[in-house]
Amino acid sequence: MRGIDLSNVTWRKSSYSNSDGGQCVEVADGIPALVPVRDSKAPARGALVFREAAWAAFVNGVKRHVP
Repeated sequence: MRGIDLSNVTWRKSSYSNSDGGQCVEVADGIPALVPVRDSKAPARGALVFREAAWAAFVNGVKRHVP
């Protein structure tokens, strides 16, 4: 996959991140067919970029297994 410029995206904290500043996952919207994901505590480490369908399958799996 070619490099994707994420310098101008807007990151938002995942609704599945906890509120005490612990496990903070951020996602970026607005890139067609892709979902960038990063650790908000270490943004300089970069992001993982998933195809939209793969990210949706992951989120749906989490929803089925989280009480």
